[in-house]
Amino acid sequence: MNPSEKWIEHFAFSAQQQRINWQLTPRLSAAERKTILRSMQAWQLGETSDGANLIRAARKYAAKGNDPDYVSAIELFIKEEQKHGNSLGRYLDAIGEKRIKKDWGDTLFRKVRHFNTSMEIWTISVIVVESTAQIYYQSLKDATRCLLLKQICTDILIDEAYHIRFQTERLADLFQQKSNNSRMICAAIYRAFFFMTTCVVWLGHRNLFKAGGNTFKDFMHKMKYKYIKIFQRSMQVDYNSPTYHAFFHSGN
Repeated sequence: MNPSEKWIEHFAFSAQQQRINWQLTPRLSAAERKTILRSMQAWQLGETSDGANLIRAARKYAAKGNDPDYVSAIELFIKEEQKHGNSLGRYLDAIGEKRIKKDWGDTLFRKVRHFNTSMEIWTISVIVVESTAQIYYQSLKDATRCLLLKQICTDILIDEAYHIRFQTERLADLFQQKSNNSRMICAAIYRAFFFMTTCVVWLGHRNLFKAGGNTFKDFMHKMKYKYIKIFQRSMQVDYNSPTYHAFFHSGN
C-alpha cells in the first residue's frame, strides 16, 4: 500500500467516527458568548472552503508524480475540513447565532489561495493553518464550559493531528527532491511565512486565545515549538552547515 492509499483508508475510516453527542443542549454563557462568538463565527467561515484550488494543484502534482491516489486523499482531507466547518456551523445554529459570510482574515487567505497552483506552497500553507488550528481549538475548548462545544473541539483536534501528519509526510517528500542549499533557501522563506501568518492569526483571534489561557508570548512559544517539530524535521536541513547558520542565526 503506497502512502496515498494509506491516507485514503484513514480518511474513510475517520469519516465513520461519531465523537459528538448532538443530543446535548448547548449552554454558552453570556460572558463566553461575548468573548468567543465573533472569533468562532470567523473561524467557521474559514472552514467552509470548497477546496477547488487545492484539488487543482493536487491533480497537477499527482500527474507529474504518477500518484493518482493522492488526489483522492486530498479530496477526503478537504471533506474532513468541511466537516469541521459544518460542526461549528451547526453549533452556531443551535445557539441561535448567524453564520457570517465575510471576514477580513478569511478574505485575505482566500485571495492568496486563489492564485496558488504549487503543491509545495499549498502544503506549507495548510501546515501553518493546521498548526494554529490546534492551538485555536484547544483554546476554544478551554474557554467554555459548554460540554457540546468541548466535544466539537475534541473531535476536531483528533482530526487535526492526523492532518498535520498527512501534510508533513508530503512536505518531507517534496524536500527530498531538493539540494541542501535549496532547502536552506526555502526554509528561510517558509520560516518567515510561518511566523508572519502566525501573527496574523493572533491578531484576528487574540481575544479567544486569551480566553483560553494564552498570552501572546505563550502563543508564539507554542507556534515556535510546532515549527521546530514539524518544519525543520520535514525539511531535513543540515543544521551544521554554514548556510543554515547564515540563514537562521545571522544577527542573533
